[in-house]
This record gives sequence, C-alpha cells and structure tokens, in this order.
Amino acid sequence: MQIYDVSVTLSDQTPTYPGDPGIEITQWLNLEQGDAANVSLLHFGAHSGTHVDAPAHFIKGGSKVDSLSFENLIGPACVLEVPDEVMEIGKDFLTGLDLMNVERVLFKTRNSAFWSEANGHFRSDYTYLTAEAAAFLVEKKIKLVGIDYLSVEKFKADKFETHEILLGHGVTILEGLDLRQVSSGDYELICLPLKIGAGSGDGAPARAVLRTLD
Repeated sequence: MQIYDVSVTLSDQTPTYPGDPGIEITQWLNLEQGDAANVSLLHFGAHSGTHVDAPAHFIKGGSKVDSLSFENLIGPACVLEVPDEVMEIGKDFLTGLDLMNVERVLFKTRNSAFWSEANGHFRSDYTYLTAEAAAFLVEKKIKLVGIDYLSVEKFKADKFETHEILLGHGVTILEGLDLRQVSSGDYELICLPLKIGAGSGDGAPARAVLRTLD
C-alpha cells in the first residue's frame, strides 16, 4: 500500500482566489526571543489551499462544514485524468467514462502543474467543471467531486451553477488538490477538513491523502 499526500502546502507563496483573504503565518511566541514555546499565528480564508466546500458556501440554510458526513469524505475514489487540451470538463467528456460503482471522482487536469510554479501567483486560466457536467455527476449519485485548483467553477462565471448544483444535492466539493504524483485509477480517499464551528460554515482547509488499494 502506498500513500500519496495530495494536499497543497499553506504558506505566503500559496495562491489564493482573488477576493479571498491572503495567507499570513507569523510567529506569535518564539523560543529564541525568550518565550516558553513556539506558537504560530494563522490568518487565512476557509477556502485556502486544499479545502472542502460545504453546502452553506452557496446554499442558504445548507449544512455547515462541521457537520459534513465522513461517508462523503472517506472511501473509494477514482482519479480521472483529463487531457491537457481540455479547458472545460463537460458532460460529453464524462459520458465517455465508466463511472459504474464510482462514488468519488477527482479530476487530474493541467491545473496540477500550476502548483510547481505558484510563487503566490493565481492562474485564472484553470480547467473547470461545467454545470451540465455537475448535473450529470449528480445523476450518477457521486458523493464527492475534487479538482486540482482553487475552484470547480469557471473564473468570473456569471452564475455559480456548478457549485449550486453539486452542493444543492449534497455533493461535497474538494478543491485545491495537488495530483502531480498520482496516476489515474482507483484509490482510497481520506479527506479531513478542520472542524470549524464558527462563522458561516462555508468550508475549511483540509488534509487529503490517497491510498492505493493493493
């Protein structure tokens, strides 16, 4: 069995979605300055790096991140490799795939390569999921959809239909994955977002790993 960490490291060099808070990690207490311990102060948005979107992100009255079911977050997952020339993942692409008995899908796209050149720079030309594709995945009873950049939605979309369709049907969204070291195929996903009980409950950073099934 092999374990792959598919999470993005959080630092001031990690890109954030435009309009979201930047990432600031500073020293609050410092042993070298005579304090009793080292303590870091973390300041960043709920949708920083690898993170989970809860229904409350876009659905009024939707469930919050601290109540997300482990049934969605842990279990078999299929990594689907998307060709580099595909800029949007549409329904036509999905209908050509075998999704029989698949419960969680993680899209490995050209986006994953962006993490190696991040340097705090956000890429607006990322590959995304269309609303029609989202509706198709709902029909297939998919529990979780993951993608390897900071949003499943097209950048500057007029509406947020992809999010609304998935979250409105109880599908957990996992964004900001780093799938560079992972090949297409079947794995076990273990994704644990922070259990944040304050705020609007819209989402939380997560540590996500994939384990091979052999």
